[in-house]
Amino acid sequence: IANFYFLIIFLVQVSPDTPTSPITSGLPLFFVITVTAIKQGYEDWLRHKADNEVNGAPVFVVRSGSLVQTRSKNIRVGDIVRVAKDETFPADLVLLSSDRAEGTCHITTASLDGETNLKTHYAVPETAVSQSVSRLESLQAVVECQQPEADLYRFVGRITVTQQGEEIVRPLGSENLLLRGARLKNTKEIFGVAVYTGMESKMALNYKCKSQKRSAVEKSMNTFLIIYLGILLFEAILSTILKYAWQAENKWDEPFYNQKTDQERNSSQILKFISDFLAFLVLYNFIIPISLYVTVELQKFLGSFFIGWDLDLYHEESDQKAQVNTSDLNEELGQVEYVFTDKTGTLTENEMQFRECSINGIKYQEINGKLVPEGMTEDSPDGSEELFLKAVSLCHTVQISYDQTDGPGDPFSHANGFSPQMEYYASSPDEKALVERYLMTFCLSLGEKVLFTKGAESAVLPYTTSGEIDKTRVHVDEFALKGLRTLVVACRHFSADEYQEVDRRLHEARTALQQREERLVEVFNFIEKDLELLGATGVEDKLQDKVQETIESLRLAGIKVWVLTGDKHETAVSVSLSCGHFHRTMNILELVQQKSDRECAEQLRRLARRYNTLAHPFCEISSPRVSKDHVIQHGLVVDGASLSLALREHEKLFMEVCKNCSAVLCCRMAPLQKAKVVRLLKTSPEKPITLAIGDGANDVSMIQEAHVGIGIMGKEGRQAVRNSDYAIARFKFLAKLLLVHGHFYYIRIATLVQYFFYKNVCFITPQFLYQFFCLFSQQTLYDSVYLTLYNICFTSLPILVYSLFEQLVHPHVLQSKPALYRDISKNSLLSFKTFLYWTFLGFCHAFVFFFGSYILMGEDTTLMGNGQVSVSPASLPSSLLFSYSRSCVSVAGLLLC
Repeated sequence: IANFYFLIIFLVQVSPDTPTSPITSGLPLFFVITVTAIKQGYEDWLRHKADNEVNGAPVFVVRSGSLVQTRSKNIRVGDIVRVAKDETFPADLVLLSSDRAEGTCHITTASLDGETNLKTHYAVPETAVSQSVSRLESLQAVVECQQPEADLYRFVGRITVTQQGEEIVRPLGSENLLLRGARLKNTKEIFGVAVYTGMESKMALNYKCKSQKRSAVEKSMNTFLIIYLGILLFEAILSTILKYAWQAENKWDEPFYNQKTDQERNSSQILKFISDFLAFLVLYNFIIPISLYVTVELQKFLGSFFIGWDLDLYHEESDQKAQVNTSDLNEELGQVEYVFTDKTGTLTENEMQFRECSINGIKYQEINGKLVPEGMTEDSPDGSEELFLKAVSLCHTVQISYDQTDGPGDPFSHANGFSPQMEYYASSPDEKALVERYLMTFCLSLGEKVLFTKGAESAVLPYTTSGEIDKTRVHVDEFALKGLRTLVVACRHFSADEYQEVDRRLHEARTALQQREERLVEVFNFIEKDLELLGATGVEDKLQDKVQETIESLRLAGIKVWVLTGDKHETAVSVSLSCGHFHRTMNILELVQQKSDRECAEQLRRLARRYNTLAHPFCEISSPRVSKDHVIQHGLVVDGASLSLALREHEKLFMEVCKNCSAVLCCRMAPLQKAKVVRLLKTSPEKPITLAIGDGANDVSMIQEAHVGIGIMGKEGRQAVRNSDYAIARFKFLAKLLLVHGHFYYIRIATLVQYFFYKNVCFITPQFLYQFFCLFSQQTLYDSVYLTLYNICFTSLPILVYSLFEQLVHPHVLQSKPALYRDISKNSLLSFKTFLYWTFLGFCHAFVFFFGSYILMGEDTTLMGNGQVSVSPASLPSSLLFSYSRSCVSVAGLLLC
């Protein structure tokens, strides 16, 4: 918008009768656009280069009975593609075969969803045997699948294989699909048929432009520009009116030195008025600083390097330094009012260690690598205990990776899972911790059909009908109170007839092309019922270093911390207490397990009344409004289901309770719910500045939704880091990032913006005042060189250096006294009051510059009443205007710089 404004001014200046040269606006505009074009052109060239690397990557396809090398962009639907170990898939492929006899392969999807665990994918038995190019060439099959869609985890299709004149139909699901961008691991090679290519692949369909985030400073700057545009229009209109008022006297209408032509005398008065207005507009247009945008961009770009260079934000163990992905939000780090943080991997290490378990109602603890029961029990395990251990050992997605070793050795060591080079990969750290503990404990064999299931107690316990349900539930709550992550294990035995029925119904549901998900859910509900409860596990996830100190610093800085986690209620509360998010003396309010809108609304009203009663015990409560209290601190716990009800019809009441609690904990949260909570606060009437921090792919939505998104370089891939504005290695670095860097960035850019408007007022107001002394003839006070270079060189470089290195308070003081962060909150340095102060100061100094220079000339120059200039050669070396304009610029430049 600003560039468009200066383009209009430049076009006006091109007209013949304007007071200043077009170069005065054209050159700065050309400079600004050139710098922007070079920057964006370079970034576009990098994207083009990266595109060529992907599109031109060599791939092998099966053509005419042999492998032919081609480029990735040449793959078409129906091509059979060969992918080797550690290569990425160039298109969405249905797995046909691998070098493994069973037709399986392992992949990692870190580039898609941020998960670094290995995932197993399968080929149908009829194609798994086609492990050579010749057999693939003779393969006769038809693949039918749904139209391309963006869902990474959903794929519906089927393959019809023709063998010896017989057609065999097999279902295809997400476990058969290899997504473009994923990487092949632990498998020598695979063959797959391309089903989605190019922009129809799931990865391409998930491309979306990142929403443009604008800082509060930028919004204030735009508001100031509009105000200054109003000042510009006012000065131009006033000068035009005064010109015609002055020319109402005949002696000033046509002075001897400016006689009008016949064309000027006969021209339209309206056109003359418009022409004069545009001329004054051009004369005063430099009150709006075109170089402000360039200087701000340079300050943000160069200033962002200080974050990466800060050794206090460097994590030596992982060799990771802080990373800036968006320099446009540097100053926003100094304005944060709410921090929304994930728990696992962000507040905790995401390194799980097995601690306790409950088997058949008996609690066990791990002591020195052994399971020690609580109380007296039999030495030999009974059937339930053995089933529990079998379930934990079998019901998982863990894959074992090991380096091949040459030379003699035990030929069965790898097969049995015993290898010194062995490494476990799992879909969740919980499973990895359990399998490492149990996998090598028993030689497993099952002679019957048994279903094992493992999951959260809220998902498993409702379907259990036998076992020590009550005791296990008590143990699960005890584990959660200790801050342990819990999983419940159950099983179901099938007879031969039941198993045949289950297998038939599953096959029908899986081969259906219409409503496959609904039919599968129906079958799974039929299978997962009448479960026998076997036990529960408790796994510890340790807190990261200095988490408690960091949260306390944020609280002292006036920042409210909300923890958003998918963990169960008891676990989340326990971790909140241990990390200092909740205090032991804090009054905890709960909004959990709400079943209906009415029940939820009544609970919210009770919470509001309870809050007011505690805060003001001698006051009668007449409304459910929650009052802010500075003596008794309150914390709120809400779960995902209750949150959905609260936000449906009682959003205002819910926000009233939340805003007056010093800490809020949301548990059992889905990824989209996290983003919804952030949006709720972000769009509230107060419009607070929000920050979201997380480490996993499930945190991406809230990171993108918040004003500032920070990714933790954790163990759940780089999806959060890639989608964030800033990335740090540990949660503890957040304190310095906000309290020090945020504080510095905000003060620097606030001063920069205010100074730019101030100096332009000082520069242009004398031009306005000068019109009173030249009969509003639109004469310029400054030479064109000064008009061009004043903003670009004379006054922009000193403030740029200041805005890069100024430290109003020592960093150690800012960290030791977090309350100083409150002094710059609510965009205080760019408030309207402060803006008026700087503007008033600019006008005052402009009057001093103008009339001070006028008085300094004294009796040496005289502007005669008839407009003639009286010059004494002995006292003046040049004309009045030249001497006067140079003196004004000299005084102004000296005071400003």
